Amino acid sequence: MALFALTASCTAQTNKKMSDAYAMATIPAPAEGQEVAVLASGCFWGTEFYLQKIPGVLATTCGYTGGMVKNPTYREVCSKRTGHYEAVHVVFDPAQVSFEEIARVFFETHDPEQSNGQGPDIGPQYRSAIFYQNEGQKATANKLIAILNAKGYNVATVVLPASTFWPAELYHQDYYDHKGSTPYCHSYKAKF
Repeated sequence: MALFALTASCTAQTNKKMSDAYAMATIPAPAEGQEVAVLASGCFWGTEFYLQKIPGVLATTCGYTGGMVKNPTYREVCSKRTGHYEAVHVVFDPAQVSFEEIARVFFETHDPEQSNGQGPDIGPQYRSAIFYQNEGQKATANKLIAILNAKGYNVATVVLPASTFWPAELYHQDYYDHKGSTPYCHSYKAKF
């Protein structure tokens, strides 16, 4: 009987850990004076890996945006029927880092010329986009795209107005930090 109780307890704890991993993350609200950027560049694990290392970036959250399904799950987004992009919500301190500096890292850590995917990850959820929060971000994004196009890049990144950002499941947050590895389809390449 004691063995059954121990087994049942361990199973309950394992099931709780599994269900916790599939719970949706919480998006930190920016404090006064802080700003938000939302960027999509393929698999959000790699995007987050590079963006969260920028001094002045205070918080990152992997999630979904740009689609028509409310509170989507990863499985739903992967079905390619939600219209959502995998994206990263970034809270940053503009006194320490500008939106332009963050956007430059965004462009330099993925292939902005690839449409409908990134590296081996193909599908509409992996498209490259900047979801601007204000006209200043829109102007900056378009300016950087113009610079890259002038340098000979054929930029596929789209600039779209911000829409509702839905957090992804907890197991997607800080993925490479928890795994102890580096992104497979994102790497740094100077472009500016």
